[in-house]
Amino acid sequence: MSTITKNLSGSRETVQAYTRRVEVPMLGEVAVPPPDKIAYYAGLGVLAALQVIEWPLALVITAGHLLADQHLSGLVKGIGEALESA
Repeated sequence: MSTITKNLSGSRETVQAYTRRVEVPMLGEVAVPPPDKIAYYAGLGVLAALQVIEWPLALVITAGHLLADQHLSGLVKGIGEALESA
């Protein structure tokens, strides 16, 4: 196994280690983001609550951040799988 493949596999394991799931009674199982992302979202919520930024802007920033995270995690997973099969 090459060094690059080992590093990508380690990154995937790190991402999986930070993925926690919580059972919510009405919603079922929900994934909880890592602490740094929770702090980011909380900061946006505080800025919106203090009316430093508008609520729609906070929602758009949050949605964009979530979409970017999903895209990047899928990209890293695809690269890791391609390197493993090579």
